[in-house]
Amino acid sequence: MQFRPCIDIHNGKVKQIVGSSLKDKDNEAVENFVSEQRAADFARLYQRDGIKGGHIILLNAVDSEYYEATKQQAVEALRAYPGGLQIGGGITAENASYYIEMGASHVIVTSYVFRDGKINYENLDKLVEAVGKEHVVLDLSCRYLGKENVTNGKEPGYYIVTDRWQKFTEEKVSLELLDKLSDYCDEFLIHAVDVEGKQSGIQTELVALLGEWGKLPITYAGGVHEYADLEKIKCLGHDKLNVTIGSALDLFGGKLEYQKVLACVSRK
Repeated sequence: MQFRPCIDIHNGKVKQIVGSSLKDKDNEAVENFVSEQRAADFARLYQRDGIKGGHIILLNAVDSEYYEATKQQAVEALRAYPGGLQIGGGITAENASYYIEMGASHVIVTSYVFRDGKINYENLDKLVEAVGKEHVVLDLSCRYLGKENVTNGKEPGYYIVTDRWQKFTEEKVSLELLDKLSDYCDEFLIHAVDVEGKQSGIQTELVALLGEWGKLPITYAGGVHEYADLEKIKCLGHDKLNVTIGSALDLFGGKLEYQKVLACVSRK
């Protein structure tokens, strides 16, 4: 298990938010932490400690009045740590190569690939053609639908959400889906959106499901709030999953010590 750091940017500021609270309307989100440091400061910290594979997420929509300020922060971070960070948020085949040129190791994509509730293979092919499979991370961030909420014959389970986690798709996270999409990417990033930013514990069923696969790197995010959660992820995930920690980390106002987390998991 590797530690994969994060830099989430919203309204031009590095923040930690409650994931399920994010709304495009009025650029709203419930904030856990707002940093006075710039994204590049965090990038240099991760570079100093030799941690690669962290992700920058632009949380504003492209048409937001704050998008350019958010993007500027992101690009500064990429330039501060060339080849050390991934980037997601509004990525398309048209702009993916720009972010690689700015220093991103990978681009992270959800909404561009999952259109109208389903996988858009035409867009997926365009993305791979633009930057290569080796530079693509597919974000399968998901929310749970129980039997009382599923419709149209769907089964209960974790369904991929798009548009800054606001819209459900028809695609259920499964071993079969991971197999199908693995031909188009180098890694997967999966936020458990229902617990993202709530420091309420990990979604153990999702972790166990992801731990059954292990063919490509998978980074799990969501709910980590104590050191014991790291051990749970390691055990339930059969030591195949990487982990990111946001609001619970002391860098972002939480109680988990950054250096202690590094001591608990691998940096490479």
